[in-house]
Amino acid sequence: MPNSPIPSLPREALAPELQEAHDRALSARGDATFISVMGHAPELFEWYREFYSRVFYGGRVPVRIKEIVRLRLSTLHGCAFCNRGNRLDAVKAGLDDTQLHFISDETAVCWSPAERAALRLAATMALTAPRGHLDPALYAELRSHFDDAQIVELGMTMAVLTGMAKFLFAYDLVEKEVYCEFGTG
Repeated sequence: MPNSPIPSLPREALAPELQEAHDRALSARGDATFISVMGHAPELFEWYREFYSRVFYGGRVPVRIKEIVRLRLSTLHGCAFCNRGNRLDAVKAGLDDTQLHFISDETAVCWSPAERAALRLAATMALTAPRGHLDPALYAELRSHFDDAQIVELGMTMAVLTGMAKFLFAYDLVEKEVYCEFGTG
């Protein structure tokens, strides 16, 4: 379980929107440490919610593609907290059991060519790929399915997600998978 040096605020001390987020986190992810700590800076939590409403669930790229890359990133990073909720959201976006099983294999036949390209970009953007680079071949593959604005949106979305993963791990705000490379200490 998380063990952040920053104290968690009790649910009752959180603003109403954070209390709702706290309850959703407990229900879907089994822990609300992240929300309880964000209660110290509710304006930053609001910025994060705004990112989700305007970019992740809005924007140019279909939500299904974003759910696929979000689950791929959280799986690569080893965030147990994220994986629990991201799997639920991926199913809501239409992923089936086979796709959930093959989230780490972009060569699996269950993926469309556009999904394969997005999964390859996620592997490039992951914290586990510190030398990841959008090379001309990957760009050409992406460009055959997405326009440049969508490719930029995918990259920015994944940058926020990977940055948040680093924050969650560095501040010990989430439970990690046993294989997570970003443990404490």
